[in-house]
Amino acid sequence: MSRNEQRPPATTTGAGAPAPSDRDSLTIGPDGPIVLHDVHFLEQMAHFNREKVIERQPHAKGAGAFGIFETTADVSRYTRAALFQPGTKTDLLIRFSTVAGEMGSPDTWRDVRGFSLKFYTSEGNYDLVGNNTPIFFVRDPMKFPHFIRSQKRLPDSGLRDNHMQWDFWTHNPESAHQVTYLMGPRGLPRTWRHMNGYGSHTYMWINDAGERFWVKYHFHTRQGMAFFSNAEAMEMAGRDADFHRRDLFDAIARGEHPQWTLSVQVMPYEDAKTYRINPFDLTKVWPHADYPLIEVGVMTLDRNPENFFAQVEQAAFSPGNTVPGIGLSPDKMLLGRAFAYNDAQRNRIGANFHQLPVNQPKVPVNSYLFDGPMAYHHSGAAPVYAPNSGGRPWAESSGTADDGWEADGAMVRSAYVLRADDDDFSQPGVLVREVFTEAERGALVEQVAGSLLGGVRSPVLERAFEYWKNIDPDVGARIERKVRTDGAREPAAGMGES
Repeated sequence: MSRNEQRPPATTTGAGAPAPSDRDSLTIGPDGPIVLHDVHFLEQMAHFNREKVIERQPHAKGAGAFGIFETTADVSRYTRAALFQPGTKTDLLIRFSTVAGEMGSPDTWRDVRGFSLKFYTSEGNYDLVGNNTPIFFVRDPMKFPHFIRSQKRLPDSGLRDNHMQWDFWTHNPESAHQVTYLMGPRGLPRTWRHMNGYGSHTYMWINDAGERFWVKYHFHTRQGMAFFSNAEAMEMAGRDADFHRRDLFDAIARGEHPQWTLSVQVMPYEDAKTYRINPFDLTKVWPHADYPLIEVGVMTLDRNPENFFAQVEQAAFSPGNTVPGIGLSPDKMLLGRAFAYNDAQRNRIGANFHQLPVNQPKVPVNSYLFDGPMAYHHSGAAPVYAPNSGGRPWAESSGTADDGWEADGAMVRSAYVLRADDDDFSQPGVLVREVFTEAERGALVEQVAGSLLGGVRSPVLERAFEYWKNIDPDVGARIERKVRTDGAREPAAGMGES
């Protein structure tokens, strides 16, 4: 019997052994870090990063620009990071993108937008990888390859498929918050200049005294928020598939330099242990009433790339690139991405992607990364190992990591421990009822119903109705009523349409 004819009872590893889980990574306790010997997770992510060559797997369609970030406030009580000290100006690169579409797809399709920054700081490069929404679809990186594939194309026809998308979303109710954002106005920003950006993940800040804080980043556009309607986005997709790319380039060329104000939410370190929402769950936001915004500085984009391929397409971002005074957190998605993003660049560009000019830090480098394809910068005849007796310095700090946190418990495959307000539907329900206007709720009903009419079949269709009723009973009922009574209508939109 051939390998394809023999159907295993469940998922296996590439070596054919039973896989432990396709839903949960292995962590120290439910809230702890992912362990390196979770071989199945590493195999999943490493193989996922190599599914395609050259083109980015997600976030393929995009563009960017260079600029300056100026710290205008004093947040030194929270972090010692050099770029966030008062008056500091730091060169930066930002890349905007869509998530699901390929490189040639229209950039006005309904989708989440990537919002990735590289700060060329005096302490090395700091990368902040986010989106135009403050949350994400899943909370465990084990699900990430499955999510992206569900938004891509069917294996037989090679077509985008609403049924596949909703099948994944309704099997993962944690997606409800992000799906609500996506189906609302933020799914169709009018331009990149007229949308907000978010670090999305929870990060750690450390001050000079060694005190630790949890932070979330918010970039608010100074141009004002603006959105396309479905009809406008559809018309623009046909008229100019590169509209967002063109708008940014032309605006900067005209001297209209877009700006964003950076603010952060700061949570005292100890608060995270008892806060009513798990602060490391990427599908949740921190209410501003509990942790108000603290202004930090202003980002200005004032320089277009001179060569798109060299300076944007070969730009490599990873949330694992931090600097002193900034650390990671127990956010499982963040920890998974800290490995996966740089590994994706090793596959996409090469082992020495960090030596390309756009990725080089503006400080001296003494790295024991050695040789590999396209190595250009090198250490000459100096020792290539550490420790050594040749006078080449090496890092040797030991003891407690100042950007670490405490973790204990059995190794488990489990979502975060649920807290008082940790259900999947409360926050998207608040978004629908208290943030969206009545007109936006009506547009949401139209959008979701149109997407469900695009070939979504039982039992996924019934699960989708229940999914939306859990978000908001009235909106869910309106969606079901519209689909049931208007089933013959052409679909209004899916992820890959306006």
